[in-house]
Amino acid sequence: MQKIITLSVFLFSLANVSGQNLTGKELLQKSIEYHDPQGKWPVFKGGLHLVETRPDASDRKTHLHLNNKTAYFELIQHRDENELVHVLENGECFQLLNKSRDISGEDREQHKLNCDRTYLLRNYYLYLWGLPMKLKDTGTQVHDEVGNTEFQGKQVLSLKVTYDKAVGKDTWYFYFNPDNYALVGYRFFHDETKNDGEYITLEGEKTIKGIRFPKNRKWFTNQDEKFLGEDILE
Repeated sequence: MQKIITLSVFLFSLANVSGQNLTGKELLQKSIEYHDPQGKWPVFKGGLHLVETRPDASDRKTHLHLNNKTAYFELIQHRDENELVHVLENGECFQLLNKSRDISGEDREQHKLNCDRTYLLRNYYLYLWGLPMKLKDTGTQVHDEVGNTEFQGKQVLSLKVTYDKAVGKDTWYFYFNPDNYALVGYRFFHDETKNDGEYITLEGEKTIKGIRFPKNRKWFTNQDEKFLGEDILE
């Protein structure tokens, strides 16, 4: 038994040393090589079909159609009895409500059907589903130090990321499996001294056109660990 314990401690120490020998950018690159081994994300063309659950609201069915090479983005979302569509194509932005472009001002306001919303949704979904590859975007500051910490009861490698002021103000921490560098979760703070913001856990994987995407994403608050919702990739 003593030999087994000693061996476990030794192996864990090796994992720590391995993490400490990596720079932040090296860790990020290893994670990208795991999730996108063929480098397909920049030219990814395909669909992601999601069920998004929230504790105090009905489930949303969201369909994303992407062509990253041409910057095409289409989001089709079913909320209650309505179908909302946001499209960016060839520099043009438009929306549909129940398959019609003829949308009243009242309905546009109620359902947030405007170009500002379309761009916000595009940035939101591309960021989350494009991780960790999106951490190489311009304006992203990947810190050099790689940490060893615990996340969801498991030892992980951690990476701190901040952004140029023109890009974003939040501070992010990303967590990686030390064995294969898979992304297992992350958290962000608006003000780290207040422990605000949220953390996100990733469970399972689904490979689509050579890219390993998370199967389930769950959201919680940092302060009281309140469950906020789950995104399920179908």
